[in-house]
Amino acid sequence: MILWPLVVYFILVVALVGAMLALSAVLGERHQQPATNLPYEGGIASTGSAHLRMPARFYLIAMFFVIFDLESAFIFSWAVVAREAGWSGYIEICGFIGVLLLTLFYLAKVGALDWGEAKPGGQRSQRSTGMGLAGPVPARARAGGETLPALLQRGEEAGSPR
Repeated sequence: MILWPLVVYFILVVALVGAMLALSAVLGERHQQPATNLPYEGGIASTGSAHLRMPARFYLIAMFFVIFDLESAFIFSWAVVAREAGWSGYIEICGFIGVLLLTLFYLAKVGALDWGEAKPGGQRSQRSTGMGLAGPVPARARAGGETLPALLQRGEEAGSPR
């Protein structure tokens, strides 16, 4: 078995990655301005943490999407070869779609697809229980009422190097 082309390729890849990292370290910009380390979002200095507690429902819906999206790829590939697959292929895809529908009905029955809070009568409210955010925060309520340009202006007034 000849492995030398693979070894040469691996060495070239490692050398290329090393060269790119070295060049970016040598040629990269080095400056410290007041705004260098500040996060910028729409002209308003952000407050708080980016680590939000997300309910498990968001991840469940994402998993359901991936699962059912993958199944649609299988159904599409069957549709491409439907004539060659014949009746046996048709019966198998009907069984496959049947299992998908049973899964979807089961998920609906156990409440995995419900987004609202349960009411005493068994109905669900329309209010979302997801993010827990109270809506947009006015610009003056964030960061003590200072926007990013105001923070930059204050930094320049304090004699910070530009």
